[in-house]
Amino acid sequence: MIKVLFVAGECDPFIKTGGLGDVIYSLPKYLNKIDVETSVVMPLYSDISEEYKSKMNFIKSFTVSLSWRNQYCGVFEYQHEGITYYFLDNEYYFKRKGVYGFYDDGERFAFFDRAVLMMLREIGYKPDVIHCHDWHTGMIPVIYKNEFTFYTFYRDISTVFTIHNLAYQGVFPPEVLGDLLNLSNGLFYNGSLEFYGYSSFMKGAINYSDKITTVSNTYAKEIQSPCYGEKLDGLLKYKSDELLGILNGIDYSTYNPEKDEYIYRNYNENTIESKMENKLKLQEELHLQISSEIPVLAIVSRLARQKGINLVIQIIEKLLEKNVQLVVLGTGEKEYEEHFKNLEYRYPNKVSANISFDNGLAHRIYAGSDIFLMPSLFEPCGLGQLIALRYGSIPIVRETGGLKDTVIPYNEFTGEGNGFSFAPYNSQDFIFTIERALSFYKEKDIWNSIIKSAMTSDNSWEKSAEIYKCLYETLL
Repeated sequence: MIKVLFVAGECDPFIKTGGLGDVIYSLPKYLNKIDVETSVVMPLYSDISEEYKSKMNFIKSFTVSLSWRNQYCGVFEYQHEGITYYFLDNEYYFKRKGVYGFYDDGERFAFFDRAVLMMLREIGYKPDVIHCHDWHTGMIPVIYKNEFTFYTFYRDISTVFTIHNLAYQGVFPPEVLGDLLNLSNGLFYNGSLEFYGYSSFMKGAINYSDKITTVSNTYAKEIQSPCYGEKLDGLLKYKSDELLGILNGIDYSTYNPEKDEYIYRNYNENTIESKMENKLKLQEELHLQISSEIPVLAIVSRLARQKGINLVIQIIEKLLEKNVQLVVLGTGEKEYEEHFKNLEYRYPNKVSANISFDNGLAHRIYAGSDIFLMPSLFEPCGLGQLIALRYGSIPIVRETGGLKDTVIPYNEFTGEGNGFSFAPYNSQDFIFTIERALSFYKEKDIWNSIIKSAMTSDNSWEKSAEIYKCLYETLL
């Protein structure tokens, strides 16, 4: 049996800031089902609920050396849904409100990365593969290849690095190499980690990992171009033989309209008519005009330019001239939050702006909406459109990254397709695509066929888990 250790900065249900937390929670469960023994290690943040902390078992402690610093590291273990989780404790680095965005993030995750490698020998656990996720874990392959492979215990461990979002790279002053990581400055001067005068955790991981993956086939191609490559496109193109796009999935036990306890009425692809009850109840809950005939358009998203929110704002006034309703759930940039609240004030029967995050309401919006808007500027994989498809809320997306890989544009001539899409990033193409979708919404037989196609799309983790297993096997 292959043994894999996932290393990440977050994991649901312990702590989550975005889609990374969902992946680290879901994928190990599906790998375990196909004989890949998967464990997870992450920091022990103070924000993790006492409900979980009280059940963790202390294993041991050791000292982590960061140049002249000698830092305590405690190892805690917890079994959850068949997965072994390890939590690395250091109050100086992790006993604070929040997860990322601190002035000393470089030091915090330099500590974490070295501590992960030291932990393996300290607790006597040797995985076949260390699977690192995003920049927070980027120095693990670097430290491993430059230092730990010289020890007998650590030989024959392979490393995989997954890029969840290339826009966040962990870029810090060059001094981190010697002052924090105990590494030679030669790694900076030879270009392995140097990034426009700084050191990049992500660049280091790309250079030193045995395999690099990202979260959709299209994104794997996009990041090799200057438009999406975030100044690493040249390196990624050079490493293209080691780069693989593997599409994220969603956990079908969490997102299942047939059994979802958050929604008003359960349904499946054969009882689409029950979805209407969810719509009417959602309209009632959000104080919108209650009508089965008015299409409900939904946004469940971080309110940021990356998510195409500026395109939504450019077309929204024109869109609200039509007989439609808009439901928004999310937080983000202040100007976007205020814009949607102002729309709700001006169109109280047509717009509901929920500037927060409410997991139960998110489920009810997916179940009760007709159309899901996701016109992202770029989207490595995307989670919203996958959940929307599962619940029969028809996605309208821009053709980028995972959105292009998962949403098949409806073809009125063949009847195929599970959503609608547009390619150029502009408001004219966006509203044209919405209007096209609304024209088919009036044709109930056609619309129900699109809903059925959406709900029967296979976006579970099962397919992707098999691909990861094959990848691990090639590294043994």
